Amino acid sequence: MIEPLKSSELYSCCDQDAFAFNTTDELPEQIETIGQDRALRSIDFGLNLNSKGFNIYILGENGTGKTTTIKAHLTAKASGEPAPQDWCYVYNFQDPDRPVAISMEPGDAVVFHKDMEELIKVLKVEIPKIFESKEYERQKNQILEEFQNKQKAMFAGLEEEAQTKGFSIRKSVSGLMIVPVKKNGEPLTEEEYTALDDKTKAKIDEIGKGLQERLNDVVREVREAEKGVKNSLSSLEREAALSAVGHFMDELKGKYGGHEKISSYLSAVTEDILDHIDDFKTQEEPPSPLPFMRLQKAEPAFTRYVVNVMVNNKDTKGAPCIFESNPTYLNLFGRLEYKFQYGVSTTDFSMIKAGSLHRANGGYIVINALDLLKNMMSYDTLKRMLRNGEIRIEDVWEQYRMVSMATLRPEAIPLNVKVVLVGTPHIYYLLYSLDEEYRELFKVKADFDSRMERNRDTTNNYAAFIASTCKKKGLRHFDRSGVAKIVEYGSRLAEHQQKLSSRFSDIADAIKEADYWAKKSGSAIVKAEHVETALREKIFRTNRIEERLQEMVVEGQIIIDTEGKKVGQINGLAVLGLGDYQFGKPSRITASTYVGKSGVVNIERETKMSGRIHDKAVLIITNYIHRTFASRKPVSFAGSITFEQLYDMVEGDSASCAEIYAILSSLSGVPLRQDMAITGSMDQTGEVQPIGGVNEKIEGFFDLCVIRGLTGSQGVVIPRKNINNLMVKQEVVDAVKEGKFLIYPIDRVEEGIEIFTGIQAGEMKEDGTYPDGTFYALVSRRLDEISAAMKDKKDDQKDKDKEKEDNNS
Repeated sequence: MIEPLKSSELYSCCDQDAFAFNTTDELPEQIETIGQDRALRSIDFGLNLNSKGFNIYILGENGTGKTTTIKAHLTAKASGEPAPQDWCYVYNFQDPDRPVAISMEPGDAVVFHKDMEELIKVLKVEIPKIFESKEYERQKNQILEEFQNKQKAMFAGLEEEAQTKGFSIRKSVSGLMIVPVKKNGEPLTEEEYTALDDKTKAKIDEIGKGLQERLNDVVREVREAEKGVKNSLSSLEREAALSAVGHFMDELKGKYGGHEKISSYLSAVTEDILDHIDDFKTQEEPPSPLPFMRLQKAEPAFTRYVVNVMVNNKDTKGAPCIFESNPTYLNLFGRLEYKFQYGVSTTDFSMIKAGSLHRANGGYIVINALDLLKNMMSYDTLKRMLRNGEIRIEDVWEQYRMVSMATLRPEAIPLNVKVVLVGTPHIYYLLYSLDEEYRELFKVKADFDSRMERNRDTTNNYAAFIASTCKKKGLRHFDRSGVAKIVEYGSRLAEHQQKLSSRFSDIADAIKEADYWAKKSGSAIVKAEHVETALREKIFRTNRIEERLQEMVVEGQIIIDTEGKKVGQINGLAVLGLGDYQFGKPSRITASTYVGKSGVVNIERETKMSGRIHDKAVLIITNYIHRTFASRKPVSFAGSITFEQLYDMVEGDSASCAEIYAILSSLSGVPLRQDMAITGSMDQTGEVQPIGGVNEKIEGFFDLCVIRGLTGSQGVVIPRKNINNLMVKQEVVDAVKEGKFLIYPIDRVEEGIEIFTGIQAGEMKEDGTYPDGTFYALVSRRLDEISAAMKDKKDDQKDKDKEKEDNNS
């Protein structure tokens, strides 16, 4: 007979005397990551390997310290690295739609921006002064006077010649023209001209034609001279402006002489200023067409001389570490902003805004993988930029517009960044299996485990973590008993007596809640009873559904027997998860067998309420029955099995032991104990395999027995391989210690039969039969009866068929 477990095997207590402190206030603040050696080595490898494609994906369950760890490591590593270069965009005077990207030493971009800003301010003052100076006016007037004198001389000579020949130069709508005049100087009228004889007319026409040609030549010469004057004035303006601009530009070129792009840019700025001198002159306000209206003065635009600082690393200590919490396309890769004026959207290079990838360039960026995938185009664009090694700002919506519009194409910026994605294992393996580019770009896997070994070092690390949390959050410190309870809670979360949970967010929550209950009780120190209260209250806040189900069982709405015996019925155990809370739920499993050859019918499968794993478990049960009872002779039977009062999907194989017992009980006619419940899966040979949620399953049946009253015979059968997973609540431990509740571990299906029936299963003899008085002998006898009945039925059918043939013949 299998012996039940002792109370000491149900819970692994933490020896508080092993701690060398009285309270956690005596401990130093813990800053290292606990129990993640594999992940830490991977992170160190990924951060220090500067090769393309060796970006990092940190995977693990929520609460295992992934983000906190990478923040600490990046901060420490980046502080010892040089700050990267600044980046800025300037106007491209040759191709305005393609702004030029310039890199500078950390902090120099802002200085360059201020230098250009100051230059334009100075030129706005100095250039107008030059054009208002007496020397400029003197030189300008000299040029104009020379032109006017030359013009007068040219026209005076022609006018004198025309007068001697009886002609004069007159202005008309079409310009200057030669007209004949009378002796008194008056123009010859058309009537007078008509009255002249033909010879005189011909002479006048000939002389007039020659003079007109001479006049046209003079006009052409004057116009050429005007062009020369304009060129001279323009040259004068350029020389004057250059005298104001030149020495300022020379200073800037000297300051940034080692930078080729800036030198070229400053030369282009100088030429553009000289080409747009009028923008710097004093602008007169245009007259208003209406006296009561004042027109807005049109200000010249100096935006093209602005330096748009994209990345300023002046105050950056070491390499940048960016943690992007909202990785939208625009937040990551930058944007082109627009302004609306009179219903028209416009933009320019000064409205280019940097993204977090620009700020992280030369350093590190951490992104949540799920957030990245949820934002449209972010993931694909990130891969493209990592693959190409450059950041390119684009109008992301351009491809979706019905009509294309003119926009900017800023020069790409070289990209050198280490990308760290943080996410769940599911996303990691999904991307790895479906995305070839992902495998080439994220070659380093840092896997955070959800649990670690429980030993002296890790328990001391737990104590240090508690001390660190208390100091950082301003909480009450824990004494040794409180620390011991937190350690035990860590084993409960890990579902293993020799393991501790590394989901430190859950541990931190327990620490904060225990501090609350210590404060409420007026204690200056958090003790074991405060931790127990915190855990108990947390369950109370979330177990309403569990209590409601227990009420339904007690009221008889859900039928679960906890006393007596029944044929073909057994109590199975399942775990229900509600997200924030999971608990054990007893389930009534029944089986019926009868004459037939269809085998075991899984009612849940027939109604499409069974999962694939449960379907597999039922097939394993069928194969076990044939292996056990049909090794020497064929057997056939029909039967069905189901979870009673279950209205949801059934999945998993942890009820396969309960199902085999229900079927064998129905076949043998031997009743099963109803004051026991069982959980455990089995293989085809009858070996019992471990299952999950063993603590919740035990506690679920125990709570029901407590409500109905403990009798001392009630208990649960579990796989022996789950003993190390036992960390049941104190009430169960006390009940087992007092002999009011039993927990049996089994290795094979046959061991559980004796517990539930009080009859040994029996071992097969050489002839393939089982000893009389054993449980399997009863099952074998019943299978023989079914086989005989099937044979008789078959013989009767043959006789009927033969008689029918004889009658027909």
